[in-house]
Amino acid sequence: MALSRVCWARAALWGSAVPPGLYVVRRLQFVRSGLTWGAPRSSKLHLSPKADVKSLISYVVTKTKVINGKYHRFLGRHFPRFYVLYTIFMKGLQMLWADAKKARRIKTNMWKHNIKFHQLPYREMEHLRQVCTKDRYPQVHGEIIKFRRDVTKCLFLGILSIPPFANYLVFLLMYLFPRQLLIQHFWTPKQQIDFLDIYHALRKQSHPEILCYLEKVVPLISDAGLQWHMTELCAKMQRGTHPAVHDILALRECFANHPLGMDQLRALQMKALSRAMLLTPYLPSVLLRHRLKTHTTVIHQLDKALAKLGVGQLTAQEVKSACYLRGLNSTHIAEERCRTWLGEWLQISCSLKETELSLLLHNVVLLSINYVGSRR
Repeated sequence: MALSRVCWARAALWGSAVPPGLYVVRRLQFVRSGLTWGAPRSSKLHLSPKADVKSLISYVVTKTKVINGKYHRFLGRHFPRFYVLYTIFMKGLQMLWADAKKARRIKTNMWKHNIKFHQLPYREMEHLRQVCTKDRYPQVHGEIIKFRRDVTKCLFLGILSIPPFANYLVFLLMYLFPRQLLIQHFWTPKQQIDFLDIYHALRKQSHPEILCYLEKVVPLISDAGLQWHMTELCAKMQRGTHPAVHDILALRECFANHPLGMDQLRALQMKALSRAMLLTPYLPSVLLRHRLKTHTTVIHQLDKALAKLGVGQLTAQEVKSACYLRGLNSTHIAEERCRTWLGEWLQISCSLKETELSLLLHNVVLLSINYVGSRR
């Protein structure tokens, strides 16, 4: 009776007309269920541990992006010049990482399918030429052993930044000497043009010496017709005339044997040709000859792959890069003129045999020195 009175009292307070017996039964069922099967489940969905980790990572990434965006806007408003350098540095890191990943993918594919370097498509050959080290791929260390120089610069900066607070000195040095200390990924667009002009000016210093040597070897050519062709070619060079393709190919026999064959080149001329190729000339004659042979062979293989692809398939940046590698300062020449010049180069290169690659080596000077727009 007491229990029923309590129930009726509570029902009256709540404004409910629930019979006391039904309330007692439901109350007992609730208590029984709690005693037997534990507390009732929460209405919230519980995720698995893996889902919890994924949601946490997603949350951290989202917050990081938000903070990074605020940081970028802060730098852009208060430190605009530093923000430009910071943006170039971050993009350079991304490009460097992407180049390394692409090179690894290409090398993995070469290893799996037993593909040689000269069997690759042009773009993959060019990418490996720029990225791969000399030790792993002795036939790919063309241009300036670019990757080795890049790694050397990074190691040098890393060693300098080891002492406490020395990183501030490193930043100052990078700002003052970007060409010497920074790799190409971290150059601004203006710096890329200026630095390429500087490098081309360095290799142009060797052009008169190479042409002078060609004039000196004219009496050493046994064939009278070849002597005449060489004299005419040198005269055109001195007058500032751009030679035709047939004028250069007419001398291919001179560059296959004595006196201008690859194995007959003298030490001084190999040093001049090394400077024209942006290779170091401060090596013994044996190493200079080997590096010039290797470099010219790589360019010859690239030319064959490029001829299969077609110059018309290249982008404007790829065309200018290909011309610059082959001796033409393409930074200030129109794209169509660069394509025309590259077509002339391929016509000469694809006509040469391996024994005549000395002509391709000298073609870096012969075909580029008097080209319209290249005299800067």
